[in-house]
Amino acid sequence: MRGNKFCFDLRYLLVVAALAFIYIQMRLFVTQSEYADRLAAAIEAENHCTSQTRLLIDKISQQQGRVVALEEQMKRQDQECRQLRALVQDLESKGIKKLIGNVQMPVAAVVVMACSRSDYLEKTIKSILKYQTSVASKYPLFISQDGSNPDVRKLALSYDQLTYMQHLDFEPVHTERPGELVAYYKIARHYKWALDQLFHKHNFSRVIILEDDMEIAADFFDYFEAGATLLDRDKSIMAISSWNDNGQRQFVQDPYALYRSDFFPGLGWMLSKSTWSELSPKWPKAYPFQLMCLFLA
Repeated sequence: MRGNKFCFDLRYLLVVAALAFIYIQMRLFVTQSEYADRLAAAIEAENHCTSQTRLLIDKISQQQGRVVALEEQMKRQDQECRQLRALVQDLESKGIKKLIGNVQMPVAAVVVMACSRSDYLEKTIKSILKYQTSVASKYPLFISQDGSNPDVRKLALSYDQLTYMQHLDFEPVHTERPGELVAYYKIARHYKWALDQLFHKHNFSRVIILEDDMEIAADFFDYFEAGATLLDRDKSIMAISSWNDNGQRQFVQDPYALYRSDFFPGLGWMLSKSTWSELSPKWPKAYPFQLMCLFLA
């Protein structure tokens, strides 16, 4: 009986041990499955992260490529601007030497203020050269362009008889009153720049200012040569003008009469360096010819 009982207990223990082993194996299998699932999820997340990182690196590389391309473009543009400035300075220098040569004191520089009307400008240049060629040493001719209209620039550079100047102004314009035209501010800047160039850089004692839609008369230069003497002698004269609103033949009694006026007519006028030195610091942001009228008052 004791032997049978011992055998029964041993079988019972073996069954318990087998059940415990099976249970442990099942728990181990479940744990391993969960670990495998987590590992697979981690690997998938890592792969996704790696893919996203690569995409980000590709985008950064593309942006860096664009930045490099923009930097190269800016360098090329800066180089072109430097070359353009050097070309303009060279042309100005050559033009001055060629036009005035050894003449110490020309009567006045003649500047045509231009912007974008090449057709009008061509008529004006031809009109001037028709009478200026024989007195070129006394009246060196300049074209001052405001802006970068290619047709105006090409036309001006096609003439060996004149010097081309270009005013490039990229500063934004802030009008003082609502509804004002920006053009009036641009014109004021252009006039000041051009006159500063001619009086201070090129050191002319007088400058005749024309617009790009004017044609001159046969006695234009004789008139201004005589006017230059008056301008030098009488310091109360602000400017000499070749324009008269009532200058038509039917209204003129004496074609040789010279009138003194307290109204600034503009449209083909000569200014002295001393007067410009007084006007330049007071030059307004817009409507400059109103200042001229006030100067006469």
